[in-house]
Amino acid sequence: MLIIVVTMFVVLFAFLAGGLWIGWTLAVTGTILLALFRDIPLDKLLAQYAWNVLTTQELIALPMFILMGEILFRTRLSQSLFRGLSPWAALLPGRLLHVNVIGCSIFAAISGSSAATTQVVGRISLAELLKRGYSKDVAIGSLAGAGTLGFLIPPSNILIIYGVLGDVSIAKLFTAGFVPGFLLAGSFMAWIMIHTVLRPTLVPDAERKVRIASMAEFFASAGELGPVVFLILCVLGSIYGGLATPSEAAGVGVLGALIVARVQGGLTWPALQAIAIGAVQTCSMIALIVLGASILGSAAAFLGIPAAVAAFVTSLGLSPFMLIAALIVFYLILGCFLDGFSMLVMTLPIVMPIVKAAGFDPIWFGIFLVLVVEMAQITPPVGFNLFVIQGLTEDGLGYIARVTLPYLVIMVAFTLVLALVPDIALWLPRYLSS
Repeated sequence: MLIIVVTMFVVLFAFLAGGLWIGWTLAVTGTILLALFRDIPLDKLLAQYAWNVLTTQELIALPMFILMGEILFRTRLSQSLFRGLSPWAALLPGRLLHVNVIGCSIFAAISGSSAATTQVVGRISLAELLKRGYSKDVAIGSLAGAGTLGFLIPPSNILIIYGVLGDVSIAKLFTAGFVPGFLLAGSFMAWIMIHTVLRPTLVPDAERKVRIASMAEFFASAGELGPVVFLILCVLGSIYGGLATPSEAAGVGVLGALIVARVQGGLTWPALQAIAIGAVQTCSMIALIVLGASILGSAAAFLGIPAAVAAFVTSLGLSPFMLIAALIVFYLILGCFLDGFSMLVMTLPIVMPIVKAAGFDPIWFGIFLVLVVEMAQITPPVGFNLFVIQGLTEDGLGYIARVTLPYLVIMVAFTLVLALVPDIALWLPRYLSS
């Protein structure tokens, strides 16, 4: 077994170091392992397996949510969000800095993508906050931290992938993401309030005094938030109203996004062409990664690697909490070299049997895994959200990582609390199914 495990890691990291795409790396590694250690007809097995994986019904939702994100990226939704949230955020210490967190939380409930959430909200909020004189450090840091909520607050692309690869109910995963997602957003907002109270200069002089908006401004803000509420009702309302499955709700969301884009004047022919190309490219990349991860996971299962690793970890006698703490450290280190999506698909076949053997609920572990993947989004040098913000601001990656550090610490602490109190994630799905 040791020879098989060593061979797997040598082949895997050799291809990664050689610059081969992650999807091909995973697929080729699994194929080589089966060719070396099992005498089976690989051509027929891999062809059948590719068909079974890529035609999984649960995966239908993924391209739909990606297409919806591409459509919304080309609308004026971010401007509407900022104008709509401003009167409400102005009631809190830190004022408009909260727009980043609230805006990302709301957009996360529409797009399902961390990168899209960071990009769309950041395009308007950063420029507006810096123009008004808010601290650049807090503006960038809060955007990077809150942008990760796109993975946790449903609908979430990465929860769909976890549900497919881990054979877990996607609807229950979506339900389980609500409470942790909004509690984490509340933790970010609490830090902004504490930080700005301790250091008032982070907020410009003209904005420090709390001003309660007029009723006319509140009504106007409600109108600006109308498209956002409409899209949330299209996606989440259809799921939890019992009108659609997650896959069908994704199609409803695309229709809603097209309506919003048409009303806002964003459905030009060049825009439609860019939407189609962007969606196809993203879907193709993710499909290749999912297929490669499935091939490697099946090869590992054929060879008994997950069971052997699970037995080894069990023999160490770690308490459940120590196991979770070790996994957090493991994923933080891994996040310095791999993006979050690759981390999930590469490690899930090995880690899933370990956490099941330790008695953890697969739904809870899905939320835990999304949280550590979110951390990978803001850990250099491969933190994807850091790259997105670098593209928006042209600041150095080291500077962006430094101002994001408090939000990374909050996420680590929140994940430990989730390990101690698993009902934070499990209460709502248990309540709705009772």
